[in-house]
Amino acid sequence: MNNWIFVGAAVFLLFNWIKIINEYERAVIFRLGRVLKTTKGPGLIFVFWPFDQARVISLRLVALDVPSQDIITKDNVSVRVNAVVYFKVMDAIKSIVEVQNFQYATSQMAQTTLRSVIGEMELDDLLSQREMINGKLQAILDKQTDPWGIKVSNVEVKDVDISEDLKRIMARQAEAEREKRAKIIASDGEFQAAEKLCLAADRMKDNPIALQLRYLQTLVEIGNTNNTTTLFPIPIDIFETFKKGLDKKE
Repeated sequence: MNNWIFVGAAVFLLFNWIKIINEYERAVIFRLGRVLKTTKGPGLIFVFWPFDQARVISLRLVALDVPSQDIITKDNVSVRVNAVVYFKVMDAIKSIVEVQNFQYATSQMAQTTLRSVIGEMELDDLLSQREMINGKLQAILDKQTDPWGIKVSNVEVKDVDISEDLKRIMARQAEAEREKRAKIIASDGEFQAAEKLCLAADRMKDNPIALQLRYLQTLVEIGNTNNTTTLFPIPIDIFETFKKGLDKKE
């Protein structure tokens, strides 16, 4: 009977001592309350319970969703911003010893950092400089979580929600900006056309027959169109005669 008790106890201890650690995991061992300097795994490991206690930590990349935050920007605009943080555990021992719950701590740190960085930005910069904001958030979070053995590889601002009234104001502003650009382009085109006409007039002044040829070409262009306009060509020399008569009277 005693032999069976001994065999049962040995089997029970053996099953408690044997642990299988996956490729993406590491086991942090506490022996009599003191952490061992190196982790164990992957594969088959022995944890000598009850003297040893094992905490298994995943080394895979974690996508942490940062809840929407109500933030007031530098130019006093209320926005709701959410983001996603990509991080992974680089030092399993630090992630257990230095912080109670590294995922919760990283989430809270991401929320406070997001509010702090967005609060220093104006709305136009928030909408147009997304890459710069992402890089700044990633650098701050990576520096703050480094003592925990955490590596923040990337931070992405996902959505920026603003009020409907502000959206309508921004739409009107964009429409006015496009109308302004259209008027500037049209004015610039008129200015360039006027310059070309002045140059053409100077050239025709030196050679009066060019004006006559241009006049005939205009008549041909008008005649080619499908309309009911009737044209009576008048020689330009007639107007020259009237002009000379008026100059004599003066």
